[in-house]
Amino acid sequence: MTNPAPLPLSPYCPTSLADQLLSGGQRILLFGETGIGKSTLTAELARIFSERGLSCFCIAADPGSPGFGLPGTVSLGQWRESGWQVSAFEALCTLDAGRFRLPLLSAVSRLMQKAPPGLMLIDAPGVVRGIAGSELLTGMVELLSIDTVLVLNRQSKPLPLMNELLSLGVRILPVHAHPEACRPGQKTRAHKRTGQWRTYLAVADEITLNVADLRLVGSPPPIDVPDAWTDRQCAFVDTERTVSIGEIVALQDGKLQIRLPAAAATTRTLLVRDARCEKNGLLVSAVPFASGNLQFLPPPDAMPYLTKGYSGGPRPAVKLRGMYATMVNGVFGDPLLHLRLHQQQRSLLFDLGDSGRLSTRIAHQVSDVFISHAHIDHIGGFLWLLRSRVGDFPSCRIFGPPGLIGHIKGMIDGILWDRIGDTGPRFEIAEIHGNQLQRARIQTGCGDCVDLPEIQFAEGLIVDDPQFTVRTITLDHHTPVQAYAFESKTKFNVDNTVLKTLGLNAGPWLNELKRAIGAGDTAAMIRLPDNSSRMAGELAASLLTVTPGEKLVYATDLAETNANRTALTALAHKANVFFCEASFLEDDIDQARRTGHLTARACGEIVSAADVKQLVPFHFSRRYETRPEEVYLELSAACSRVIMPTKSW
Repeated sequence: MTNPAPLPLSPYCPTSLADQLLSGGQRILLFGETGIGKSTLTAELARIFSERGLSCFCIAADPGSPGFGLPGTVSLGQWRESGWQVSAFEALCTLDAGRFRLPLLSAVSRLMQKAPPGLMLIDAPGVVRGIAGSELLTGMVELLSIDTVLVLNRQSKPLPLMNELLSLGVRILPVHAHPEACRPGQKTRAHKRTGQWRTYLAVADEITLNVADLRLVGSPPPIDVPDAWTDRQCAFVDTERTVSIGEIVALQDGKLQIRLPAAAATTRTLLVRDARCEKNGLLVSAVPFASGNLQFLPPPDAMPYLTKGYSGGPRPAVKLRGMYATMVNGVFGDPLLHLRLHQQQRSLLFDLGDSGRLSTRIAHQVSDVFISHAHIDHIGGFLWLLRSRVGDFPSCRIFGPPGLIGHIKGMIDGILWDRIGDTGPRFEIAEIHGNQLQRARIQTGCGDCVDLPEIQFAEGLIVDDPQFTVRTITLDHHTPVQAYAFESKTKFNVDNTVLKTLGLNAGPWLNELKRAIGAGDTAAMIRLPDNSSRMAGELAASLLTVTPGEKLVYATDLAETNANRTALTALAHKANVFFCEASFLEDDIDQARRTGHLTARACGEIVSAADVKQLVPFHFSRRYETRPEEVYLELSAACSRVIMPTKSW
């Protein structure tokens, strides 16, 4: 099979192109990658046609970066002296033309039926590769009876979807991109569409409706996950006609609070997809809700060794921003959660069960260990850590319940250290007693442990690192156990495009701005490179994008008591990921009570009450080793947010 010969590109000359287009029919599709200049050329052609006395209409078919109209919609407009005037629009409630190409094609087709006869330009989405690009191109040409496909392209690149273009049976007109056309960055596009959306909702009313009274269509998130609804675009539709479009403010107690333009109409059918204003204020595509199967393989430096005869069952692995969390020994093995802070080459461990499946290099990079309690399946792996850290390594901090210093010292004292000199592993151990840490320092081979000053803490905050915090609570397992909440800190990133537009140079003042905003001091005056000063809040609104922190909670070996439930629900409130034990089925509740463990049902109920996004259950009793699906089924009956395993262990 030979490749088709390349088609020559016509010069970028709107006047000449207008003449060529008029000779070949009245329906013209402008096709090309994002940032190639389709919307600019569409407007220029419409102006030329209008000057010649021709009425010109256009469908802006890119919901993510529309040439006119609202983001999250496709719009029909007519050219006037002042520009495009929207006469009709169809809400998609998504910015992703590739993923939702069938709804987009249906919406564009409905708009075409509303258009009067005459010259029609279609400004296509910038999806020009793969199956999505092929289906959008061929679908638009067939549904809209296109006469000419005007392909904007650069001389240095082959025409996109060449085979599809040649098979359409319509005139193909390849044209040089404008020399100054450039692909805008994601942040620039997001800021532009966000500004359009906020302007649209500047004068708005808020209404409250019962979810039970609505017909939800599109791809709405689960009703029992209120956070997933907040700030999503939504549209009221009637027989495939958009009546109004707005934004969900909140979902609470079965009621939807929705922001709509003043006096906008409503219907019983509500369209919801994935366009959403995130916590940083930008209108983007929401991350798909994460219940269901989790298919993710962490990189080699976060993945435990494979071992012969492994019988730990499903081995959960979760990816968060800049970190990977892996349940090293699976849901049946000794508890050991490895949290890899990837960009920092740093690891945290939650519990220290069997550690033989982790590499020695990981042990070198462990900075902190958080022990729930000192039963052997939770602390027995300390000997691996001890042996692996012989050498010139910094001190490793270990946190845990009362008695931890004695347990660690006892294991160290059971070994002869006569040959290591000053290369003995060093540990700083902190026992959690109410709201104070009782601490000691031990360096093997250098004598007894040394007591350190006690530290008072408040609200469970035992670690306040520049990158993250860790909080703890004490629970009951017929012995004190600790549960932990890790939370990465909010990050502030500078939009360099806006920085250049404002004519400002980077410098230490940006760090001052980030510190002020991080501290909530929006009124702080920031001195700029030109010696002028502006308020931090004003600068941040245009310059900074916010990446909110993520919360991971770890809890295991706790009795099902009201006190445990209340405390753990508060600690895990709105966590992104909750690693929680689910040791027994409800049929074995007597065994759960005798041993101080949670049943799968109790685990699911706690997670639902805490409004957690994802539940990763673990620490299953070995009695279910051949039938783990029963545990997951009982969990899913109590909680819709459980992550089901894939068969990859």
